[in-house]
Order: sequence, then structure tokens, then C-alpha cells
Amino acid sequence: MTRLGSAFRALTVAAAGLLAVSAATPVAGAAPEPKAPREFVSLRTVAPTIIQEMRYTTEHNFVGEPVDGYRQPLCILTRPAAEALGRAQSQLLRQGYSLKVYDCYRPQRAVDHFVRWAKDLDDEAMKQEFYPRVDKSRLFADGYIAEKSGHSRGSTVDLTIVKLPAEPTRDYVPGEPLTACYAPSSERFPDNSVDMGTGYDCFDTLSHTDDPRISAAQRANRQLLKGTLGAQGFVNLPEEWWHFTYKPEPFPDTYFDFPVARRSVAGHRAP
Repeated sequence: MTRLGSAFRALTVAAAGLLAVSAATPVAGAAPEPKAPREFVSLRTVAPTIIQEMRYTTEHNFVGEPVDGYRQPLCILTRPAAEALGRAQSQLLRQGYSLKVYDCYRPQRAVDHFVRWAKDLDDEAMKQEFYPRVDKSRLFADGYIAEKSGHSRGSTVDLTIVKLPAEPTRDYVPGEPLTACYAPSSERFPDNSVDMGTGYDCFDTLSHTDDPRISAAQRANRQLLKGTLGAQGFVNLPEEWWHFTYKPEPFPDTYFDFPVARRSVAGHRAP
């Protein structure tokens, strides 16, 4: 082997070694994934009978794709909020109903995803179901999308009521024909919840909790949800029949960004 060949071989071996070391060594400055404070728990450890249908881990939501930060389909909340939901669930079970949660703690990165989506006026893939009567350019001005969400503080939950025994619900098929979220319950996407007058995340004034246009039965269902949760310290957002915040919030001014994942609350148990 020539001197040049030997030198080239030595250089190749050295380069390979350097690459191996680089691959095994974490990138300098890479921050570890944040975890939830001890005050956060998985709802299943507190109230396991509450049904969970976590929409933002799926493609059946107004964005039309799984949302950033939702790694696994579970509800994470501050412990006081989770315990209050457990008390509300006990009351409803005695009446033949169950709570069903759609969204709980929401990381800031998910809110950022919503903001990016809202600014992309060409993406209207889910308009026909979730905001058929609202021009997408109005979503910020009309208050449907914002750069901060109370969900990120950990004590806000989106939920509904299901009559027991709960009927199974079919999976959403991406690309299937969409029906307006305010259509009669027999026509809109099937949900095993009681009829609340609109589907979840319906960007429409008909979603206002006390909208006078809903039927007497729909109003009674909304009031059952509002009254049951209100008795346990939850305050309803008047513009969304499904949106409730536990008061007082343990973190009224903090917007968290740990992912929705089991590892975020691993080892966190209710006392």
C-alpha cells in the first residue's frame, strides 16, 4: 500500500470514529422534554369511569390532522380539577349518565398549531363540519382562535354527557363527506353523547350555552352538564357549551408546554 493509500485509510478510520462518537453523544444544548409539575395527574388515576374521546390525537377535528403535542389519547388535568370531575361523575352515574371528555390540558405547542392553521386561509378541509357559516379570516376576530388558551393552565376541560350504557361510536374516516356541526343530531357525525344542539368544537353562535334557538331537550341537556359541573366549582364559558374551568385554578397565570403523554405524569398519583 502506498503512503498516500495508508494516509487515506487512516483518515477514513478516524472520520468513522468521530461519527460514531457524535452519534452516541447528545447534541449540545438539546433540552430534555418538559414534564408536568406534581400537581398534574392523569384523569384515569382519579376518575377511571369517565369516558375519554381525545379528539386532538386524531384527524377528526377542525385542523384535520393530529395536533402538535398530543402524543397519546389521555386526559391530563391539575389534581383539584380531576378530583372535582370525579365528584361530578359520581353524581351523574347515579342518574344513569357518564361524563365524556374531548380535551383537557392542552400544551402551548398545540395552541401554536391552531394559530398557524388559522392563518393559512387556503386550508379549509374541515370547514363544512366545524365552521360552515364562519369565514376563516374571521376566526381570530370572532374569538374562535387565540394565541393563548386556558387549557394550557391545566384546569380547563371540554366535555359532554353520555347516556348509559354508552353506545360505541365509529371511527372518523379521513376524506369522508362532512356534515355541518349544527345539523340535527341524526345527520351530523355520530357521537354517543346526549344531543347538545351542536357537535363539539362547532364554531357557530348556536354553540353558545344559552342560545335561545335550541330545543327544550337540548337546553335541558346543557343545563344538566352546567349544573352538575357548577356544583363542583367549574365555570362555563358562555360561548361554548362544552368548555369549563375549575376555580380557583392552581396555575392561573402559567401556560405549560409539556406534551400530552403518559411519561409527562408518570408516577403522579392522587393522594
